[in-house]
Amino acid sequence: VLMEPVFTSVRIKVAVLFLITFQLRTDVTEAMQVTSTGPQTIQKAQGETVNLGCTYTPGPQDTGDLDIEWSNVSPDMTQKDHLILSYTGGQMHQYGDPSLSKRLNFIGNPKQGDATISVSDLRPSDTATYQCKVKMAPGVDMRKVTLVVMVPPSVPKCWVEGGEEKGSPVSLRCKSSQGSTPLSYVWSRESGGAIPSTAKQNPQTGELLIMNHTDSNVGSYVCEAKNAVGKAQCRYALNAYNPTNKVGVIVGAVIGALLLLLLLLLLIWLLICCCHKRRYEKEVANEIR
Repeated sequence: VLMEPVFTSVRIKVAVLFLITFQLRTDVTEAMQVTSTGPQTIQKAQGETVNLGCTYTPGPQDTGDLDIEWSNVSPDMTQKDHLILSYTGGQMHQYGDPSLSKRLNFIGNPKQGDATISVSDLRPSDTATYQCKVKMAPGVDMRKVTLVVMVPPSVPKCWVEGGEEKGSPVSLRCKSSQGSTPLSYVWSRESGGAIPSTAKQNPQTGELLIMNHTDSNVGSYVCEAKNAVGKAQCRYALNAYNPTNKVGVIVGAVIGALLLLLLLLLLIWLLICCCHKRRYEKEVANEIR
């Protein structure tokens, strides 16, 4: 008999705890929520347009004035974030550097649950973390997204270092003058067959090194430079020339140098003879007088 009140008390406490938990879940579920999904980091090419999503759903208790703020999050935790765009009192307001703020715009109706903005004509300086905060008292929620603006690679230059002689190593090179890192380079063969099995590629430097060059390597080669937002190509027509007779070249150079030396000696001898002749003529003229 004494145990019955104890069990009753326990049942009451469990019921109260269940009701509190249910109420908390209901409050969380029905509170203001930013519902946009997608990657937390977006990579885009310079000059493109990007949409930064921020759709939201207010709770039934959120009846205050709508206030939407887009901020540029400071990487320094000790510094304040920079407000760049807001929607309050039914009006859009732009803040900060005009070179950025004039390229920002809401793409939908902020009052209808869509605070998504677009950023046009992207520049590398736009790389940052952006925060959308939606307030409608008493509800508030926010979302952050990081934007990385990259420069696509420029059309690379293809060239060969050294000669294209048979039997010698040949180094095909490829380089883009512009482009955000990391940049990678890949060589392929457009005509003449596959890349030689003995060739070595360096994706970081853009070098294709062919050892022991032969006629079988002749053909058109393509280098593709790429990064996360773009790619570009260049071509090089590789030939194979017979090696020059290095001994003959050396002998010819030596003979040429000797002939040049003889010519200089001949000129010096002629100048000396001319000087002696003039001196002799003067001495004869003086004796006659």
